[in-house]
Amino acid sequence: MTDKLSAADLWGGGHFADAQAPLMERLNASIDFDKLLWRHDLAGSRAHAAMLGAQGIITAEDLAAIRSGLDQIEQEIERGTLAFTPEREDIHLNIEARLIELVGEPGRRLHTARSRNDQVATDLKLYVRDAIDRADAMLVDLLAVLVGRAEEEAATAMPGFTHLQAAQPVTLGHHLLAYAEMFGRDRNRLADARRRLNECPLGAAALAGTSFPIDRKKTAQALGFDRPTANSLDSVSDRDFALDYLAAAAIAAVHLSRLAEELVLWSTPQFGFVRMAESFSTGSSIMPQKRNPDAAELLRGKAGRAFGNLQALLTTMKGLPLSYSKDMQEDKEPIFDAVTTLELGLEGAVGMLRGVTFDRARLASAAGVGFTTATDLADWLVRVLGLPFRSAHAVAGKAVRAAEERGCDLEQLPLASLQAIEPRINESVFEVLGVDRSLASRTSYGGTAPALVQAAARTARSRLLEPS
Repeated sequence: MTDKLSAADLWGGGHFADAQAPLMERLNASIDFDKLLWRHDLAGSRAHAAMLGAQGIITAEDLAAIRSGLDQIEQEIERGTLAFTPEREDIHLNIEARLIELVGEPGRRLHTARSRNDQVATDLKLYVRDAIDRADAMLVDLLAVLVGRAEEEAATAMPGFTHLQAAQPVTLGHHLLAYAEMFGRDRNRLADARRRLNECPLGAAALAGTSFPIDRKKTAQALGFDRPTANSLDSVSDRDFALDYLAAAAIAAVHLSRLAEELVLWSTPQFGFVRMAESFSTGSSIMPQKRNPDAAELLRGKAGRAFGNLQALLTTMKGLPLSYSKDMQEDKEPIFDAVTTLELGLEGAVGMLRGVTFDRARLASAAGVGFTTATDLADWLVRVLGLPFRSAHAVAGKAVRAAEERGCDLEQLPLASLQAIEPRINESVFEVLGVDRSLASRTSYGGTAPALVQAAARTARSRLLEPS
């Protein structure tokens, strides 16, 4: 219907006399990455066109032509026959130019009462909202695996660590549920981000609103937003919603990295707590015996990308005056990369946890190594003999030294050796010095007693896996 349009044909008007420099075109173009927004751009355009038609700003005939053209563009993109071009800068102008080529003058009316500023803010919000919903569903899958494995290992003894030194016995189920708490908080953060995000910028136009009698509530409702944004300046310059997502993704990446780090450590022969599935391991090009936990290592390494994406956008936004500046075009690549990185990490964690095998015998044998029941001895001294805790702590410390000198565990110390430190100690002390007895005694809310862990896993199923 018309010659092939460039971006300058759409925004240059009669004001620009000189052609853009090729280098400027390359610097200015974002189509190579923001083409990911094409579905969201079409959704926003459809909602905007419908509102223009309902308000009598465009005719019913123009609306029908626009809808038909947008439908054809969608089909062309899905078939891969629509060639996006850098000369049209971004996804918004690529779609608009193609619409004008297809339907002519009605296509030129679509941009009435909107700007690329509110258009891109709307598209990006729709994209981030979809990403939040996908991440939430993937977190539910991960939580289901963690809770399921925790139920299986509710009574499996293992050493609990502080400073990566053996501290007190815990159960493996309790340990896994600690990660469930982390990922449950990640769901909460994403839900909070989604709630704050869900206001529609469309209709703010370039920065000041518009003189056309638009209905912003109508477009907001059509696109699934709770309400329109309240201030046109903020509408086009706000990227808090992107920062919210990036911050939540970065924190989730911390949790994925911590989980991955433990799988890396635990899969070494020196720990021997787990065996990674071959489907999530690799070998060595030179050492035939190697079984490398590369999936976990990559999960750990990708946290750096998540942190960098957040820092990149924070730095871009920190010095921008109101309202829109082209710097904000730099928001998309960090977001797109963060989405890909987070989703890959969540999916990878689910796969690894489903396939990992825990060595229960090795975990149990390690649970008492390093005098991990010393605190149980101190607690017994307080509870039975009435010693102040600090005094009991000193007695237990002397008992540990005595066991070290004998080369035995605390429960293997002769009663006489214990009585040499504190004469009132009697035979009943040995009832608290075994790993199983230590575990069973940790009955305070949130503790590691196996019965509590089973109950906590049941509670987690409803508390952490319910819809956000």
